[in-house]
Amino acid sequence: MKTNILKTAVIALALQLACCGDRLSSLYTLEFPQTPEPWVSLLGEPHWRVEWLSPEGRRQTADILPGGSLQIEIPATWTNPVTARPYWPGSGLYAGLFMPAGALFPFDVSGNRLCLSWEAGIDTVFYWELVQAAGSQNSAKNPAHFDWPRFRELFQPEVLNTEVIHDPWLVDWRYVAERTIGANFDRRRLIPQAADFVDIPVPAGPWYGTSPFAEPLSFAEGKPHLFPVRPGFNVWVCREGLLRVNGNIRVFKEW
Repeated sequence: MKTNILKTAVIALALQLACCGDRLSSLYTLEFPQTPEPWVSLLGEPHWRVEWLSPEGRRQTADILPGGSLQIEIPATWTNPVTARPYWPGSGLYAGLFMPAGALFPFDVSGNRLCLSWEAGIDTVFYWELVQAAGSQNSAKNPAHFDWPRFRELFQPEVLNTEVIHDPWLVDWRYVAERTIGANFDRRRLIPQAADFVDIPVPAGPWYGTSPFAEPLSFAEGKPHLFPVRPGFNVWVCREGLLRVNGNIRVFKEW
């Protein structure tokens, strides 16, 4: 059954605006989530590339060094996504390869802090995909009007595919956004993107992917090293090095 959650008002946002009085924007300090231990162990603490919308509605970006902080001005008149993409320039891992953390204003505000999480990274990427899919011709389906609290409630075992519950990055969020703008949101589209399992002659691992939710891959001696390769750029890291796969192109680079 289709679920239409593109609404024109959200109670939590209204409450936030009521608290703000005449103020149209506020300053918030970003609180970054803890980086998955395997990433830190293999690559060190990440740099962050942060993206958000200014009070004028313009995209803003900032690069934060490991251990750094950032204070941003956020408009208090609509839902605002803040995306933080981890990257490791010393290892050749640029922003956009690893899945981001994120936060949605006003839902992730705590005092004067905006608390980013890995779970909300999905929300913010879906937000940007909805913006891209809508273009300038479909203001009626502005993602600022999307029912984000209800969207978050979907991620329960009794509602969605088990694989998606464990790792929402298996979903093709661009496809879901395009179909949502073209018709309506339908939770039945939240299914894993198809993968080809490819035997790649590399060390046995464990190998860690670019999703903070993904289970590591380990291969027994004498068994095929089957990697789930999906459309686009696939990256895994292990103690021995870095594996990049894009279609039929496979490159293993030792550290």
